[in-house]
Amino acid sequence: MQFTLRACGLAVALAVSAPMANALDNQKIGASVESLLEFARERNPEYASMRYEAEAAGERTASAGALPDPKLRVELEDITMMGEQNPTLSPSRVGKARYQIMQELPWFGKRGLQREVATLEAEGVKGKAHATWADLASRIKAGYAQLYYVHENERLTREILDLMTRLERVTQVRYAGGLAAQSDAIRAQVELTNMRNELVMLDNEKRMLHARLNMLVARPANAPLADPERLRQLPPQAQLEYVTLADRVRGRNPRLTSDDARLRAAEKSRDLTYKNRYPDFAVGFAPVQTRKSVKEWEVMFEMNIPIQQSSRRAMERESEAMLSAARARKEATANEVLSELAESLSALEAARRTESIISNSLLPQAELTYKAALASYENGKVDFATLLDAQRQIRQARQSQIKAQADAQSRLAEIERLLGDEL
Repeated sequence: MQFTLRACGLAVALAVSAPMANALDNQKIGASVESLLEFARERNPEYASMRYEAEAAGERTASAGALPDPKLRVELEDITMMGEQNPTLSPSRVGKARYQIMQELPWFGKRGLQREVATLEAEGVKGKAHATWADLASRIKAGYAQLYYVHENERLTREILDLMTRLERVTQVRYAGGLAAQSDAIRAQVELTNMRNELVMLDNEKRMLHARLNMLVARPANAPLADPERLRQLPPQAQLEYVTLADRVRGRNPRLTSDDARLRAAEKSRDLTYKNRYPDFAVGFAPVQTRKSVKEWEVMFEMNIPIQQSSRRAMERESEAMLSAARARKEATANEVLSELAESLSALEAARRTESIISNSLLPQAELTYKAALASYENGKVDFATLLDAQRQIRQARQSQIKAQADAQSRLAEIERLLGDEL
């Protein structure tokens, strides 16, 4: 009866959990970049695989410095009793039975070095896992910024489309009243057609960005995403000083952390290689059974003789070369990430200044120009082409403003990738 109740309970739990899992996969996320990052941290398989590799590498440290298993050897002597009996494997019916137990012992310090090498290699794998997440998070942040730009551009285009629709009606009325040329109405219609075509392209670009972001957060490509609502606030300028960030990059960049762990592991491996100049040992003992009693005991000592010096010297030169390679790799990585940091900081500052100029100068001027052109067109002082150019200036200024904001977010994401942390 209890088994039946448990089975029913398990069936109910599975029936309830399956729709909940499907609902979780199909829920709308994407209103903020934080929701995408949280989802990806739990679901992305690439990051999960690196976490498991780091966990596996951490478990290796326990066995790296352990002694090898002891060996048991059983020897049966004179199994025919000088030809007086048929061969037998019974210890009590042979001449002698020897039970030998041997334990191998590496030279002093080798086990500690092996454990340190495994620990440092595990740290290197953890650094790679951290680098995987930093790269994934950067791609999600940049993709979200691009999606925000497309969404806002689409919204702006629809607003301008409504405005152009009203202007097209004005041109039709003025043309019908003989106050404007037919070309004005035609130009307005052409502009409307171009904007509708642009909306189609923007919708296609938005769908592609949805598929890309869904891929990054491990969701079906056609899973719904909420419209992006806001961009993250940029950090104050005081936090974006190159010298300060360069120090943080040297200490926290995941790639540099991984390379540093590998460098230290190479140093310990070199030390371990030099330890191979000294012999390893094996000790053991063996009780010897005669008939049904044990009357003899043997003690053994064994060691290898390290006379193959040419092969050992080659291994030592190899370890020295690997250590030099690890040093050069870390130096190359440091040069690369610091160069990328300088480029990203410069680009972020340029995007910030561009957005400021557009917001404080270009956009207000374009709006004043458009209002003046609209009033002049209604009074018949300028042609429709002048009004259309003024409207395009406003649109281009707003698009440039949104693009500068998105570019700044992409550069911020790149800086945070290099830092391995958020600002």
